[in-house]
Amino acid sequence: MKLGGGWVWRLLFLSSLAMAALASSDDHSEAEVLDGDGDVGLDEEELQVLMADDDEEEEAMVMDEEQFDEDKDRAEQSETDANVTFQVTYKTPVPTGDVYFAETFDDGSLDRWQPSKTMKEDADDDIAKYDGKWMVEPLKENKVPGDQGLVLKSRAKHHAIAAMLDKPFVFQDEPLVVQYEVNFQDGIDCGGAYIKLLSDSGSLSLEQFHDRTPYTIMFGPDKCGEDYKLHFIFRHKNPLNKDMEEKHAKRADVDLKKFYTDKKTHLYTLVLNPDNSYEMFIDQSSVSRGNLLYDMVPPVNPPKEIDDPNDSKPDDWDERAKIPDPEAVKPDDWDEDAPAKIEDPDAVKPEGWLDDEPEFVPDPNAEKPEDWDEEMDGEWEAPQVPNPACETAPGCGEWKRPMINNPQYKGKWKAPLIDNPNYQGVWKPRKMRNPEYFEDLQPFRMTPFKALGLELWSMTSDIYFDNFIITSHKEVADRWASDSWGLKKLVASANEPGIFAQLMMAAEERPWLWIIYILTVGLPVGLAVLFCWPKKPVDDYVYRRVDLPQAQIEEEEGEEGEADEEDKEAEEPAAAQDKGEMGDNDAQGDYQEGGDNEEEEMEEEEEEEDDEEESEENKTPERTLEDEQKDGGDVAEESHKQAVRKRRVRKD
Repeated sequence: MKLGGGWVWRLLFLSSLAMAALASSDDHSEAEVLDGDGDVGLDEEELQVLMADDDEEEEAMVMDEEQFDEDKDRAEQSETDANVTFQVTYKTPVPTGDVYFAETFDDGSLDRWQPSKTMKEDADDDIAKYDGKWMVEPLKENKVPGDQGLVLKSRAKHHAIAAMLDKPFVFQDEPLVVQYEVNFQDGIDCGGAYIKLLSDSGSLSLEQFHDRTPYTIMFGPDKCGEDYKLHFIFRHKNPLNKDMEEKHAKRADVDLKKFYTDKKTHLYTLVLNPDNSYEMFIDQSSVSRGNLLYDMVPPVNPPKEIDDPNDSKPDDWDERAKIPDPEAVKPDDWDEDAPAKIEDPDAVKPEGWLDDEPEFVPDPNAEKPEDWDEEMDGEWEAPQVPNPACETAPGCGEWKRPMINNPQYKGKWKAPLIDNPNYQGVWKPRKMRNPEYFEDLQPFRMTPFKALGLELWSMTSDIYFDNFIITSHKEVADRWASDSWGLKKLVASANEPGIFAQLMMAAEERPWLWIIYILTVGLPVGLAVLFCWPKKPVDDYVYRRVDLPQAQIEEEEGEEGEADEEDKEAEEPAAAQDKGEMGDNDAQGDYQEGGDNEEEEMEEEEEEEDDEEESEENKTPERTLEDEQKDGGDVAEESHKQAVRKRRVRKD
C-alpha cells in the first residue's frame, strides 16, 4: 500500500498529539497517587490495634467518617481551584540557628506588626494618609495548605507596616543575611515590594513610620513602566559633616522582567560580608555582586583632588585644532548669489490643463447652519471642496514650471581648514586637594537597625509577602527557604502545563510562532522523507510495444501502393529490352544465375531479421488478452508491409 505525502504529515501530527495526551494523563495519574498518599494517615500497627478492639474500631470509624467529610470538603475546594493538583505536607518552618527576626504569618494574625497611623509628607491630603489595607491570607494560585502570607490589598494607596526585631543587629564581625518571598499575584504595573531595615534610634516609633523614617538598608524589587529594578541601597554617614548619604548598588546582571510577570513566588536574598563584599540572589541564584567601596553610586569615599573652582581659562588660550586657511582666496567664478533651485526650462505644460478653473470651489451642497449669527460669526462661506472639473484634467489653476536643482549653485564660499599652529589643547582647571575628602575603609559598619518595615505605593493590589528572616548565617537562611519557599516552588512546578500546552499558549499570544513551529518540525521531517523514502523499483515498470498511429499506417500503405505502380511501369520497358537481347544466351544465363543468388541472399537476410523480431517479442512481458486483441490487426498489417518490402528488394 502506498501513502501520499499528506498521509505522512497527518500521521506525524496525530502521533505528536497522542504523546502529549499520554504525558498529561501520566501527570494527572501521578497527582492522583500523591493525593491518595497524602490522605492516608494510619500505618499497619495502628490498623491491627483497631481491629483488636471493637470499641476503638467504632470510634475509629466515626473518626474516619469525619475525616472523610473533611477530605470531601477539601476535594470540593480543590475542584474550585484548578491550579492545585495535589497536596503536600506543610509544617511551619522553624529557624535552625540564631536569628534576629523570623516571620511566617501562619498563625493568621498581625499581632507582631504595627500599621502606620501617620500622614505622608509632601502629598495631597486625599492620598497622604497611610490607609492601605493589609491582610493575612493564602496564595491565590499554587497554594500550599496551611501556609499564609502578608498581602497588600489596596491599589493606588500608601501602605506602611513594621515589626520590631528580636534584637538589634549591630554591624561588627558577622555577615548580614536578609531574605523574604514576594509574589505579584496580579502582575505589577507600577509599584515596589522592597523592605526597609529601620535604624536603631531613640525616636523610632512604628506608629509614625513614613517615607522619611531613617533606615539603614533598603532591599527588594521595584518596577515602574518598563524599568525593572532590584534595589540595594544603604545609608552611609559622612564622618566629617555627619550627613547621611544614600549609596545605590549597580544594576543586576540579568533580565528581571520574568520575576515580575510570571505570577510565581520568588525568593530574594541579600548577603553583606564584613570584608565589604555583597551579593544579591533571586531564587537562590546570584544576580549581582560587588564591593561597597567600588561598586556603589555615588562612591562611598570622595576623590582626593577636585578641580580648583577659582581657576579660569586664560584669554589667549587657543583650543581650536583646525583654523581656516588665511592664504586661501575665493575663485573668480564662484557665485554666492546663485539660487539652489531654478525652474525647469525643458518643462512643458500638459495638454488639457485648465488655467481658468480653480483647484477648489465652494461646496454646492453645503447649507448655512440655522444657529449661524452673522453679527457674531461673520459672513458665512461654504466650505471648499475639490473642483469636479479637475478630476479628468491633468490640473487646474495657473500652471507653473517645476523646480529643479541649480547646476551652478555652490553656496557660500568658505576657506579650507588647516592645522592650527597655535593649538594648545583643551583647557582644564588645575587640581586642588578636596577639602571634603575622607576615607572610610569599612563601610560595612553601618548604623545598627532594630525594625523591619514595608512602606509602599502600588497601582496593583494583592502583592504577597512571606517568610521574612534576618540572620548572620547563610546556611540558616537556606534551610529556612527549603522548608518554606521550596514547597511553593514544588507545587508551582507540578502545576505548570506541559511543554505542548506551553507552546500552544505562546502561539495564541504570538501567532507568528506557528511559522517557527512548522519550520522546526516540518523541515527535518521533509528532508528525511525526501532522502530516506524508498524509490520505486525498476521491476514495477512494464515495457510493451508501442503501436504506430493509424494515420501513419495509412500513409505508409499509400506510399507502398505508389511504389508498386512505379515498379510495374519500370517492368514493361525492361521486358522489351530482354526480348531484344535474346541472342546473347551466355550473358543472359550468367545474369539470371547472379540474380537468383542475390535473391537467395536477400531472402536469408529477411528470414534472419524475422527470427530476431520473434526473439524480441518473446522477451517482452506477457500482455493481457485485451492488448492481444488490439494487436491482432497490427500483426496483419505488419506482415503485409514486410511482404511489400521483400518484393521491392527483389526488384532492386
